[in-house]
Amino acid sequence: MPKVNKQTLDKASLNEEALVATASALMAPGKGLLAIDESTATCNGRFAALGILQNEEKRRAYRELIITSVGLGKYVSGVIFYDETIRQSKKDGTSFVEVLNDAGIITGIKVDAGTRELADCPGESITIGLVGLSQRLTEYLAMGARFAKWRAVFVIGDDTPSRDCIEENAESLAKYAALCQQIGLVPIVEPEVLMTGGHNLERCAQVTEEVLQAVFHHLENENVMLKGLILKPNMVLPGLTCPKQAALEQVARATVESLMRVVPPAVAGVAFLSGGQSYQLASARLNAINIKSKSIAPWPLTFSFARAIQEPALAAWAGDDFNVSKAQEAILLRVRCDGAARAGAYNNGMEKFSH
Repeated sequence: MPKVNKQTLDKASLNEEALVATASALMAPGKGLLAIDESTATCNGRFAALGILQNEEKRRAYRELIITSVGLGKYVSGVIFYDETIRQSKKDGTSFVEVLNDAGIITGIKVDAGTRELADCPGESITIGLVGLSQRLTEYLAMGARFAKWRAVFVIGDDTPSRDCIEENAESLAKYAALCQQIGLVPIVEPEVLMTGGHNLERCAQVTEEVLQAVFHHLENENVMLKGLILKPNMVLPGLTCPKQAALEQVARATVESLMRVVPPAVAGVAFLSGGQSYQLASARLNAINIKSKSIAPWPLTFSFARAIQEPALAAWAGDDFNVSKAQEAILLRVRCDGAARAGAYNNGMEKFSH
């Protein structure tokens, strides 16, 4: 029987400890994640809608105002960058990664390469980006990233998501997660069941559970360490065009019950995506979920929002440097509200105060 190299064992043990420590820090009480990982095309589209010039300098300036908001680290444990963003710096030359480090915020990076149509599955997609992923993860680690994110999307329809769509995306998510942990990055696994459509709450719960079961089956097959992994799921919600929308308590109950049925207790934490919800509704629903899950959920439940944090700030800024402080106040208001929702302590009255 071949001997096991002690140095290899020691390195694996240290790597495991580091992953667990990072995942735990990302799920710190009262904090959550801020996603500013929009692709160039998506960011430009949002700028265009507000009449903001679409170029790299404007994107850089916008991201600088977000991450330099004083006090951001009180409510945000980690920020997810896009490839362009992790390479950017403040106007004075300080790298964005250094800005986050100084604020006590952990740097993350979106590493999937978008989606393509899934063969023989009309209207469904597969997330791509596994080719060359190991090299990209190694580069991002050297640049200061400590966690990564990969998103897969599932559309609810009469015949969707198909089994092929679920299995292929779940397998890719697991392979990505395994590569992350081998290299030393905490993987955020994001299987998003989209809000589009007219499905009801029960149908969303059914599909969400089916997707998550497949994801954790493949994670087990890839020997992914769950205590060094964060799940970024959708909340269980009726479709946007469903005639019967759900009350906060109904959303909270359905979401918590679905997660309790299929998410292993060993997972380091759950950080919900906002998925196109309005920012106040996202905060209110996260708050209701935390109230419902108190003392029964084995993992912390927090936020990993993008538009639900950024939207008011982007509108306030409107591409004008004169509005930077106003935009930063809007960012801080949102993360303060979401931080309170993380503890089940959010209320509508918090929306009236910017300080």
